[in-house]
Amino acid sequence: MNCIPATSTSAAHAFRFEPRAPAEWLSEAGETVADNLALDEALLEEAHEGIVTDTVVRTWMAAEPTVVLGSSSRVEEEVDLDACRRLGVRVARRPSGGLTVVIGPGCLMWSVVVHQPVGPPSVDSIHRGVLGPLVAALRQAGAAVDLLGSSDLAVGAGAAARKVSGNALRVRRHGVLYHGTLLDAFDLALIGRVLRHPPREPAYRAGRSHGDFLANLGLGTPVLEAAVRTAFSATRDRRRLPIDRVDRLVRERYANPDWTTRRG
Repeated sequence: MNCIPATSTSAAHAFRFEPRAPAEWLSEAGETVADNLALDEALLEEAHEGIVTDTVVRTWMAAEPTVVLGSSSRVEEEVDLDACRRLGVRVARRPSGGLTVVIGPGCLMWSVVVHQPVGPPSVDSIHRGVLGPLVAALRQAGAAVDLLGSSDLAVGAGAAARKVSGNALRVRRHGVLYHGTLLDAFDLALIGRVLRHPPREPAYRAGRSHGDFLANLGLGTPVLEAAVRTAFSATRDRRRLPIDRVDRLVRERYANPDWTTRRG
């Protein structure tokens, strides 16, 4: 996922963005993709409103392959809907910007939600503040990843670099949601069957197909989850879930076909 902020950077503050540490680890996840997308936005709402002031970190994995559109993605431009229907792949839309991804078993999803009391920092500062620690933790875990493009993590160098993680954000005045993918043991061939070539791409992709551009890390879910926890010092367990907010957002957006297909 590339990143499109939900607020103008002209009002952003030029200071270093650092998720508050130690962070809270939310081990519970929603049952469906819609539940989990709603949970990310519900946590962002609470951070923006100051109900939650500590950084919240979590991971989850979809039980079945699902296409997830960016908030401004055009469905027909990025997705082969006929292939999705034929293969039984559901389509959803997330609250953050960027391009469409395919998730499911073998693709670990991770989220970081940060309360920002003094207002939104610059998008570049958010990228550095979140992805810098994650790169360091993944390298320590044995993955030779680098930050490429605006917000991709990749293995390999030069023309051989392959993307293993795409990330996106949503920024509100007093809260930041940063979330993304970690490809580990995913059916990469499926991506090329249900997604069209993206309408824009980072320079290092150089026009490559999905199959030639993507790679799995192959570290295993426990290792990746531990790396995410380490990256953001998520040492304290969080017990409370914003259930009412999640239920509302599922109804209004994430289980609502009008939300998913709102940009044809």
